[in-house]
Amino acid sequence: MTNTALDFGMNVFNEKKMQERLPKATYKALKKTIENGESLDLSVANVVANAMKDWAVENGCTHYTHWFQPMTGITAEKHDSFISPNGDGEIIMEFSGKELIKGEPDASSFPSGGIRATFEARGYTTWDPTSPAFIRDKTLYIPTAFCSYTGEVLDKKTPLLRSMEKLSGEAVKVLNLLGKKDVYRVTTTVGPEQEYFLIDKEMYDKRPDLIYTGRTLFGAMAPKGQELADHYFGSIKTRVSDFMHDLDAELWKLGVLAKTKHNEVAPSQHELAPIFSTSNIATDHNELTMEVMKKTAEKHGLVCLLHEKPFAGVNGSGKHNNWSISTNTGENLLNPGKKPEENLQFQLFLSAVVKAVDEYQDLLRITVASAGNDHRLGANEAPPAIISMYLGDDLGALVESIIEGKDYKSHKADRMQTGVEALPDFKKDNSDRNRTSPFAFTGNKFEFRALGSSLNIACPNYMLNTMVAEELKGFYSELKDADDLDAALKALIRKVLTEHKRIIFNGDNYSDEWVEEAEKRGLCNYKSLPEAMEHYIDKKNVDLFEKNGIVTEAEMHARYEIELEQYSKLLNIEALTMLQMAKKDIAPAVMAFVKSLAETVSLKKGVSSSLSTFAEEQLLESLSDKLEEFVKKTDELDNAVKMAGGYSDNLTLAKYYRNTVFELMQELRSLGDSMEKETYSEYWPYPSYGEILFGV
Repeated sequence: MTNTALDFGMNVFNEKKMQERLPKATYKALKKTIENGESLDLSVANVVANAMKDWAVENGCTHYTHWFQPMTGITAEKHDSFISPNGDGEIIMEFSGKELIKGEPDASSFPSGGIRATFEARGYTTWDPTSPAFIRDKTLYIPTAFCSYTGEVLDKKTPLLRSMEKLSGEAVKVLNLLGKKDVYRVTTTVGPEQEYFLIDKEMYDKRPDLIYTGRTLFGAMAPKGQELADHYFGSIKTRVSDFMHDLDAELWKLGVLAKTKHNEVAPSQHELAPIFSTSNIATDHNELTMEVMKKTAEKHGLVCLLHEKPFAGVNGSGKHNNWSISTNTGENLLNPGKKPEENLQFQLFLSAVVKAVDEYQDLLRITVASAGNDHRLGANEAPPAIISMYLGDDLGALVESIIEGKDYKSHKADRMQTGVEALPDFKKDNSDRNRTSPFAFTGNKFEFRALGSSLNIACPNYMLNTMVAEELKGFYSELKDADDLDAALKALIRKVLTEHKRIIFNGDNYSDEWVEEAEKRGLCNYKSLPEAMEHYIDKKNVDLFEKNGIVTEAEMHARYEIELEQYSKLLNIEALTMLQMAKKDIAPAVMAFVKSLAETVSLKKGVSSSLSTFAEEQLLESLSDKLEEFVKKTDELDNAVKMAGGYSDNLTLAKYYRNTVFELMQELRSLGDSMEKETYSEYWPYPSYGEILFGV
């Protein structure tokens, strides 16, 4: 039997192991780098590298890898062994500071958005000492950043690290101005709740759409879906429970703070939530979590699906990004305290977030845009594509009182009276939760709910960090020379909240009325990735990232091209898979069943004219008509995919795939699903929704 407390972090080169294995001077230098962002000397890196190698080898490792996050949206790794010849035909195990600090993967095949030509292959990875190394599969994994030979940023980690530094610097200046002289570092923390599906591997292997695209391209709804809400928080099935137990154990060994697990709304859907970590470590841990989920599922004869919408008709999967800001002294800057009406520091930081979300709502929408997430946003299972903020009754009343210059009347939370003597009464929260809001305040943090389940959380978090840093920078400039700081603070807070109150909405984000109201307020409503991505390189957005040193204009244009190109490629793969399924499997299967029906009709009529063939003929006519239309739509989709080759501009191509190819795919699916409902199961070539969703 394992001891969780002893096993936690056993596969991580964490602080405890560094203290045990590093000389005091080396440990102190590394600690300063991790906590304060100070640069690290090569001599220190050499000592750290040797200690890391010794620890890894003692734990059975033969290789190391620089683990990085290119613009593919998933992680990448190249493994090198520790072995080195000693000149006597023998080997020794070596690992230098230079090898720790710098790696050189071939960069030619990673997306670069036109920054790099295919023949320009050199790229570099560089050690991120703020995220601890760990062991997996007898390999030492070293978290790293990734850039091209000419220095352009080609990964997701580097902008996040830069944004964390920028936000810290601007927040510290503001806090020092407010009298918090002991604050020298501010960090953003994140807790990403991860949703996923688990299905049987045998079923998965029979579905080419799941294999190639991660979602079903055909599939009629089962008689039962999620309408009874009996799966949500329901009893966890034995097979799933065994998977979750092993998943927790593996994640804990890797230092991932996996905390909560439960069934989600859709059948076969589940969720895992961790304890908060710094944005950088939380991002690495979430990428690691998704990888470990997939590998652990294999051991149980299962497949973990992380696509945002694997099954049409039931809820898809998201990832709630719980984001907050804290100081080195342990103070949460988004904590209202017992008297928020007197807490000007909280009001100022709240105002910075409100202003940032309003001014850069397009960026927040863009950062959660993907081919998969387009299926969810606005589908009454996830927040709408319109970005707004929920503050709740208590904070909403505070904001109104500030804007109107009136006294604040707190919505003091009552105690919950259970009415049962044996049950304890307890204090309610100050406000309800609003699951329809994309960006909701939940006590001492904001929950950005619009992320897709497969998304790398570095993107939304570096954008959040940067836009809030920009607002804090403006606040500092306005306040630093004030004669009466208290009066200037109050005036600034009131001005900002008044000018940006349009972004605050505490109602039902799913309602048609809100769509109309949001349009009146001038809020963005970008319904798909191409529509949203078009605004990524607007001047105000380029200026934001350039002047804050996060990414350059060239790097932004590269990301713009990469996202659009990947969107088109994904839809192209889906369309080609759909065509293959339609032509090779579905049409022949229905033809075979139609032939069988026709033969039955003929046989009955041949036996006796009095035998009724009404049922067979009705079904035969229905399926024949649908099959004819299905074949026509298949040809239309085939031609549409071929026509895509005539577009060279990535934005135009992405819009074509969205508006033409995707719409034809929807029409073809509708016909296919209708035929599935009328075709005997022994003829249908794929496992049904019922078999997949209720088969674990």
